Amino acid sequence: MIEFVEAMPDSPSPSVSLVERPPRRPFVLVTGLSGAGRATALHALEDLGYVAVDNVPLPLLGDLMRSTGGSLRELAAPLAFGVDTRTYGFDAKNLVRRLQQLRQRPDLAARLLYLDCDTETLQRRYTESRRPHPMAPDRPVADGIVDERRQISWVRDSADVVIDTSALSPHQFKQLLAGHFSLGKRVGMRISVMSFSYRRGVPREADLVFDVRFLKNPHYVPELKDLTGADRPVADFIATDPDYEPFVGRLEGLIGPLLPRFDAEGKSYLTIAVGCTGGRHRSIAVAERLADWLRSVGRSVTVMHRDTDVRGGPVAESGSGRGV
Repeated sequence: MIEFVEAMPDSPSPSVSLVERPPRRPFVLVTGLSGAGRATALHALEDLGYVAVDNVPLPLLGDLMRSTGGSLRELAAPLAFGVDTRTYGFDAKNLVRRLQQLRQRPDLAARLLYLDCDTETLQRRYTESRRPHPMAPDRPVADGIVDERRQISWVRDSADVVIDTSALSPHQFKQLLAGHFSLGKRVGMRISVMSFSYRRGVPREADLVFDVRFLKNPHYVPELKDLTGADRPVADFIATDPDYEPFVGRLEGLIGPLLPRFDAEGKSYLTIAVGCTGGRHRSIAVAERLADWLRSVGRSVTVMHRDTDVRGGPVAESGSGRGV
């Protein structure tokens, strides 16, 4: 970042000189519900180039930040700290207060990542791992989840990024984290296009949601039922719907003007969700079509199919049921 600094009155230099301000050090504070994926998030951030530290005692947070700081001429390593209700000295109000102090520091770009998850999924994860909930070591897991949600959920209001991991695979979770916290040079905001099934609920992280259940449904065509929208026969069948092309055209006309406005607001990541009944045919086909268009206008795009095991990519020519 470049800032203008007034020269001294008796200086022979021009009245305005350029002084380069040292770049701000990326810092991510990761918190949220126990079992929502804090450890996975820290590992993913570490893979992105952050120095990740878990269970940092809040009273030591300021000292640790000072001890890991670099000189003004040298950018220190990006940091990611994990804290939750198990952390020594944890207090939700204290956490928010310390975060506000860090955000005011001119040498830091501090952000709060809050991980959420629905109660049913958390219960299943604790049952599968056979671990007691930290808030209820001698009581049912559900009691601990309720107590923790009451204690920490309001921290969500102070978060820069909220991710609900209830329906995300580890791969999808890491994709979202890379979109929000990648350290590489970015050109405009990153866009994620996601297909989903309405039976499993609307993705909570979605910024824009579009319903394509009105299109012709390949589910009722025997030779297409077992394929997905990533297969060419399915995409071609959906495209025969007389409302398909007009709808896609209006969709592009709606989203196109929004993108530069989002850029101007400093939005770094946009999630567009496309849903149908089962999340297997129509939503995938439209999501892939939308992603292709976004790439054609120069946008950085990733594709996720939340409720079907299909990798985003060009539509497959065969009936293998997998996008390549």
